[in-house]
Amino acid sequence: MTTSYYLGVDGGGSKTAFVILDGAGRTMAEALGPSCYYFASGIELVERVLGDGIAKVTAAAGIVPADLDHAFFGLPAYGEVSADVPLLSTIVRGLLEHDRFACDNDVVGAWAGALGGHDGISVVAGTGSIAYGERLGRAHRAGGWGELFGDEGSAYWVAVQGLNAFGRMSDGRLPRGPLYMLLLEHIGIDRDLELVGVVHERWGGRRAQIAALSKVVVEAATAGDSEAVAILHRAGQELVRLVEACHARLGYEEGERISVSYSGGMFNAPAFRSSFAQALQAAGPGYRLCTPLHSPVVGSALYAMKLHGVPLAAPTPGSASPEGEPRVQHTDPNGRRTGKRAPLEP
Repeated sequence: MTTSYYLGVDGGGSKTAFVILDGAGRTMAEALGPSCYYFASGIELVERVLGDGIAKVTAAAGIVPADLDHAFFGLPAYGEVSADVPLLSTIVRGLLEHDRFACDNDVVGAWAGALGGHDGISVVAGTGSIAYGERLGRAHRAGGWGELFGDEGSAYWVAVQGLNAFGRMSDGRLPRGPLYMLLLEHIGIDRDLELVGVVHERWGGRRAQIAALSKVVVEAATAGDSEAVAILHRAGQELVRLVEACHARLGYEEGERISVSYSGGMFNAPAFRSSFAQALQAAGPGYRLCTPLHSPVVGSALYAMKLHGVPLAAPTPGSASPEGEPRVQHTDPNGRRTGKRAPLEP
């Protein structure tokens, strides 16, 4: 029996992941590369990163790109510059030397991984935030507008809200809670106003470094800081608004159950997951919160299989616990679920 091969690629702000699954959904090979987010470095970066990653992962699987039955490339910012869309397809076509592929925004792979490629809505809360859903062939995306005027509920947004609370605590507009001292200790400054110089001059306003402060906000919330708790509460509400926007556009009927899942680094924090779960529960009884089935890169490979006509079995993801916090399956050091096989029809 001839083995089938499906390539999944998940591009992100910090890394690009590659995986090859066989026709039974087993992982044949994996590879990691640097980010392929090209807005600051030029579109040539995409060709370098994808070219190196494809070469590594196909070699590890003992095949060449021509052996791939299908591939799906989830690329950051895909579709946000219309003129770049055909260029990106040309780059991928040149690397694979065939047309058995599709490209889209990386949120599609995240959705397919979280829900096993089946109808429902998935929200991403990493450095930025975005939601995506599919139902009966219809698709809709909400959010993903960037940190300057969007990305509500993301790590960057949570961090900025935390910095704002610190400033108000410093000058007396708010009482000082655990967040105040935790931020001082994390950044390593002695005078409150030095924070301005650190963020704007030393860090140059860099998105990733600011977003990393979200961990301090989560720590403060866990320590009982009322402002930090309120920030996480608002973050959960903002992400649910993204879910509701997808719900409204996907044509769900009254009373129809809607599977909702998630991915992204913010959901690694139990306090953040709980805030999201509570906000989703408050939005109405029609939402069914599901633990993510697979990582985004595996989701990209599953999406390649789906595009190629491989039937994917109906998933049975875990629902929310009685306490309202979703059960989260363990992952290995690379962020993969500890399952070895994707759910496929026999």
